[in-house]
Amino acid sequence: MSFRSGFDTFRGYRSPHFNIIGHRKRWFAISGAIVLISLAGLLLRGLNFSIDFTGGTLLQYPNVTGVTTEEVRSILAQDPYDRADAEIQMVGGDQISIRTTALTDLTGDERASLFDDLAAQAGIDPSDISAQVVGPTWGKQISQQALIGLVIVLIAITLYITFRFEWKMAIGAQVAMIHDVIITIGVYALTGREVSPATVIAVLTILGFSLYDTVVIYDKIKENTESPAMLAKDTYSGVVNTSVNQVLMRSVNTSLVVVLPILSLLLFGGSTLKDFAFAMLIGVVSGAYSSIFVAAPILAVLKEREPKYQQLRARLEAKPGAERRLRSVGPAAPAVATPEAEGNGDEVAPAAVGAAAASRATARTGSGQNPRPKSKKRPPAKRRRR
Repeated sequence: MSFRSGFDTFRGYRSPHFNIIGHRKRWFAISGAIVLISLAGLLLRGLNFSIDFTGGTLLQYPNVTGVTTEEVRSILAQDPYDRADAEIQMVGGDQISIRTTALTDLTGDERASLFDDLAAQAGIDPSDISAQVVGPTWGKQISQQALIGLVIVLIAITLYITFRFEWKMAIGAQVAMIHDVIITIGVYALTGREVSPATVIAVLTILGFSLYDTVVIYDKIKENTESPAMLAKDTYSGVVNTSVNQVLMRSVNTSLVVVLPILSLLLFGGSTLKDFAFAMLIGVVSGAYSSIFVAAPILAVLKEREPKYQQLRARLEAKPGAERRLRSVGPAAPAVATPEAEGNGDEVAPAAVGAAAASRATARTGSGQNPRPKSKKRPPAKRRRR
C-alpha cells in the first residue's frame, strides 16, 4: 500500500481490504493470551486497593510555615515510612490533611520520628498533630450497589441489542465488553498501580465506549447482510468482512479522538485524574480492538452455523470460479444474471456470460442457423433537377 492510498484510507476516501474475518483464529488466540495473562496477574498479584477501600490513618495539623504537598510527600516517602502514595490535601489554606494506610507497620519510635519530622516542617509542636483511624470511604455497601447496577446495565444492554439486532449479536457484544474489563483490571494488577474510586468509575465508563464501537459495526453488518445482492455474491463471513472494512477507519478515528484528551490528562493531570485517565486509556484501546477483532468474528462464527448460510456457502462453492468469488477481503466481483440463470435465481460472472454467448453463436453457425446479418444502410437518393 502506497503512502497516498494509506492516507486516503485514513481520511475515509477509500475502504481498506483487510482479511479480518478470515484470520479470526489469529485474533482469538491473541485475545485469549492477553486475557489469560490478565487473569494470572489478578490471581497471583491481586489488586493494590487504595485506602478508600481498605481504610487507614488520618493525620491533621496546622500549616504554619506554608509547606506544599510535595514537601510533605518527600518526608512520607522516606524510609522507613514508605508512604509516597498518601493522599495529601490543603484544607482552608492553613491545614494539612494526610490520609494514608494504617501506621501499624511502624514501631513506636518510627511513628514518633514521623510526627517530629512533619511537625518541624510545618513549624508546630508534635502534639498538635491529630491522628485517628478511619474506615474505608468506599465500603462494602457501595461495592454491592455498584455490582447490582453493573448487572442491571449488562442485562439492559443485552435486551437492547437483542431487540435492535438479534441475540447472537448480543453475545458478541457481551464477550467484547467482558474482554475489555478483564484486560483493564489485569493491567492494574500486573503494574501494581493503585486502584481508587476513579478507577472503578473509569472501568464502568469503558463499557459504554466498547458498546458504541460494537453497535456501529453491527449496524453496518445488519444493513449489508439484509441486501440480497451482496449475499448472492459472497458468504455471510465475507459480507461481515466487507462491512467491518467499510467502518474500520471510522472506528479507529473515533477512538483516536478519544485517546488524545485522555493522554493529556494522563500526562498533565493530577493524581486523581491520572488514575481515571490510565484506566480509560487501556479500556478505549482494548474496546476499539475488541469491537473489530472479537465481536464481529464471533458473530460470523455463530451465523455461519445456521442452515440458511450453510446452504448459501454450498451453493457458492458449487459455482465455477468459487475460489475467486468466495474471498473474504473486500466486495466480490459483480455478477451478471443470464437468461438461463434467471429462472433458478443464480448469477454468474461476466466472463461466464461472454463464454456462454460465444458458445450459443457457434452452435447456431454449426447447425446451419446463421446469425442475423447486420442491416446495411441504403445510400441517399439523388435529387432530380428540374
